[in-house]
Amino acid sequence: MRVPDIIDLRSDTVTKPTPAMRQAMATCEVGDDVFGDDPTVIELEKLAAEMAGTEASLWCPTGTMANQVSIAAHTVPGREVIAGTGSHIVNYELGGVAWNSQCQLHMVPDDGGWLEPEAVKGAFRKEDMHAPGTGLLCLENTHNRRGGRVFPVEVLRACAEEAHRRGVPVHLDGARIWNASVASGVPVPEYSSMVDSLMFCLSKGLCSPAGSMLCGTSRFIERARRLRKRFGGGLRQAGVLAACGLVSLTQMIDRLAEDHVKAKELAKAVKEAGILEIDPETVDTNICIFTPRAGTKWSVTEFASEARKEGLLVTFMADKNIRMVTHNDFSMEWIEPTVERAKRSMSRLDENRPAG
Repeated sequence: MRVPDIIDLRSDTVTKPTPAMRQAMATCEVGDDVFGDDPTVIELEKLAAEMAGTEASLWCPTGTMANQVSIAAHTVPGREVIAGTGSHIVNYELGGVAWNSQCQLHMVPDDGGWLEPEAVKGAFRKEDMHAPGTGLLCLENTHNRRGGRVFPVEVLRACAEEAHRRGVPVHLDGARIWNASVASGVPVPEYSSMVDSLMFCLSKGLCSPAGSMLCGTSRFIERARRLRKRFGGGLRQAGVLAACGLVSLTQMIDRLAEDHVKAKELAKAVKEAGILEIDPETVDTNICIFTPRAGTKWSVTEFASEARKEGLLVTFMADKNIRMVTHNDFSMEWIEPTVERAKRSMSRLDENRPAG
């Protein structure tokens, strides 16, 4: 396989629709989803609910919208939402909890890749003259910012049970829940049985060009559908995108294991080359989070810039980490060229800024 001029490891969102998806888009039957009569969207929502083990589901254009719709559906203005400090909801959704739901965040450490039950327990607050009261607990599986770690199922269960004991609903940001399921062997319905709502993306490792599914009870999804409209997410002939989602759920889940193998091998190769630091044993799924070697004088932003000149696209996080994400459009045969491009980038940086 020819090595491309650009090796793109910024995210699994860079995947292109598969030939089967393009064919499905061209031939699917469509209607008007705002009126509720697009047959392909209806089919996808039915299939997603069945596979997730919930009563119903709702197609949303993006994962961020699905998360924000869920938070708004579960809460009332003035409440508090518990979420991890490194979570997507806290870091990458433009303050949507405050803007869309008029709630405030109560952040809990998630440095290991998940929330610990004791920390969650200490975060709940009862409403009184001074405290807003906890309205929702948000969990994330897998954890994007912490390297695609899989939330241990019993730990997740303990966190959710603590919330439910207090009458607080739980939302699971499962953007990559199928990665978690493939890696851990835990069926997605088992995850969904612990929480009140579950979101998962079709547009990451599952290769759809757009779309995420929000899953829950029929009553919850009815409220979420109205909120999706309010947030501007009512698409008309959405079936052309939902058709890709059907391919994602019927053809693309099992192959996620390949991405996990690629990520583990990439982590090993980069570490062995002495370019960046990582513990390959912490690579649970398809995300590698690297850190510069001790004594390095250049920044991760400089590394990303130099790597781009070599035709290697990566992202940086929190000004100290470099992220590479494997996916369907990245071949195992490209690991060695990836390492070579990273080496050349690092060499130039070291020459310009020698350690001392």
